[in-house]
Parts: sequence; structure tokens; C-alpha cells
Amino acid sequence: MTKADLHQWIENSTGNESNICQIFAIKEEQPVYQDCWRGYKTDDAVHVMSVTKGVMALLIGIAVDKGYIQNVDQKVLDFFPDYMVKRGEKTIYDVTLKHLLTMTAPYKYRSEPWKKVCTSNDWTKAALDLLGGRSGLTGAFKYASLGIQILTGIIENSSGLSCIDFANRYLFKPLDIPEHMPHGDSSKEDQLNYLMSKAPHKNEWYSDPQGRVTAGWGLALSARDLAKIGTLVLNGGIYHQTRVVSEQWIAQMTAPRLQLDEHFGNMEYGYLWYRPYKNEPVVAAIGDGGNIIYVNPDKHISVGVTGTFKVRIYDRVEFIETRVLPLIMGE
Repeated sequence: MTKADLHQWIENSTGNESNICQIFAIKEEQPVYQDCWRGYKTDDAVHVMSVTKGVMALLIGIAVDKGYIQNVDQKVLDFFPDYMVKRGEKTIYDVTLKHLLTMTAPYKYRSEPWKKVCTSNDWTKAALDLLGGRSGLTGAFKYASLGIQILTGIIENSSGLSCIDFANRYLFKPLDIPEHMPHGDSSKEDQLNYLMSKAPHKNEWYSDPQGRVTAGWGLALSARDLAKIGTLVLNGGIYHQTRVVSEQWIAQMTAPRLQLDEHFGNMEYGYLWYRPYKNEPVVAAIGDGGNIIYVNPDKHISVGVTGTFKVRIYDRVEFIETRVLPLIMGE
């Protein structure tokens, strides 16, 4: 398949590829493949869904490197000294940053209460109110897009900067990613439109009524931005000869810590990043709609793919490895 063939195949797709907006690949710090569909341009930003979580993991690492956070074993409540723990709640006192990063934090719900949190005035406090419970720390994996909103508060309370300013200064600017602004509106209607819109976004990050950005979703980036972030991870925290985050953090973040079940493709999990294969170094930040940062150290390649919201599209690893990499590698 040639690049023209792939373009046409995606253009005419009525299946899993029908929502792809952009693909951008970088090999050995040089762009080697890029293309766009559905009226998108290379610079356009797309809501990358849960890839936002992978970006948050990098921001936490930068905060650790700079000494704002001691280590991942620090207790969550250390960062919220004014938070009033609900009467009878004990588990919350033992929850650490590592529990949030590995999705092993306990919460007091069966399914995520989106309406309760996303109609509240302060989504970080609402997430803290969910943390803990009678079951204690079980170590069980519990995927939580709402719960890790707490990470935003941890970055802000430890650094004294808003999370978006922290990201702009310490991650986006060194990677030459456009400066981002808080989205601003957070009404129910706006949340739905932000999720479902098929039009390009601004360089923005969804935010709650306090102006705090969402940690589990809501960041808008281009596929080129995603590939740049992947290159940073590929190079152990260095981008174009500039150290952005420590090599130690990249190793910690991408190390396999949990074995996931069939619902998550039997992948392994690190700190908000996935390991698709056992005993292989490929890592990925993955979001709904097939949004992905794919990093392959053996081939020295990072790939970003963006897509608008479409149900039941989650993992683009196989697509990248069977359709995109052969074009780049001349296989």
C-alpha cells in the first residue's frame, strides 16, 4: 500500500478508520509521514480524549523533578490541607499519588458519577469527595477519568501555578506545541458539544467553573503535537537536545505495573500509559475515538493519530503497526 492508497482507504472508510482526522509520524526526530482527512489541517487541534491522562503523567513527573512533589508515595491529602474529610471516612488518608497514577485508588461508587461531578462548582473537590470507601486499599485496577481530576489540584497546590500554565511553561513550550488556554464554558450543553463536535478545536483544554483543567480528558492537540510528545518519551525525556523531564521518570512512568483484562486488550499499565505487549518496549497513551500517542523504541518512531468521537473505537496500535509503519519503514 502506498501513501496515496492509505489516504484513499481512510477517506472512503465506513468502519473504524472513518473518524481519523490526522496522522503524524516522527522517526529519529524528523517528520517522516503526515496526512489529514475530514477537512482537517496539520495545525488543527482535536479533542484527544483520554490521551490527556498520558500528558498529565508527564506533568506529574516534571513536578517531581522540580521538587514540588517529593515522590509518588506521598499521600494525596498532603496536597489538600484544607480539605474536610467526611465523617467516618478512613481510607482516604492512606491513598497516595501512585494509587492515582496506576488507577488503583479506591472510590465510593460503582460507576463514575459524571453528572454529580461535572455539574459541581469545583470538580477537584468533587473528585476528592469520591475518594476512599469501606473496602480500603485493595490494589484493584479501577479506571477513573473523574478521580484523577485530583492530579490537577496536586500540581496546582504544590507548584503555585495553574495546571495549564504549568503545562504551557514546562511541557508545551519546550516541545514547540502552541500555548493552550482554558476552554472556559462548562455547562452541560457545552460539555456534550465539546465531546461530540466534528469541527477542529482551538488550542484549548476543557476546564471546570474554577478554571481548572480536566485531568482525565478535555485536552485538544494535533497529531503532530502527539508525535512530539511521543518523541519526548522515546528519547527518555529529551526533545531536540533539551531535557524536559528526567529519564528516571520516563522509566517509572512506562514500566509495566499492572496486568489488565480483556476489556483493556490484556495490555499492561504503567503510570497512565499502556504497554500493549509483554516483553516488548512499545508504549502508548490511548483515548476513545482511536486517539493515540504510539511509541516504538525498536523502530525509533513515534506516531500521533487523532480522531473525532466515535463509539467502540479505542485501540489503534494494530492499525499503526499494520498500515502506517510499513509505509515509513519501506516494508
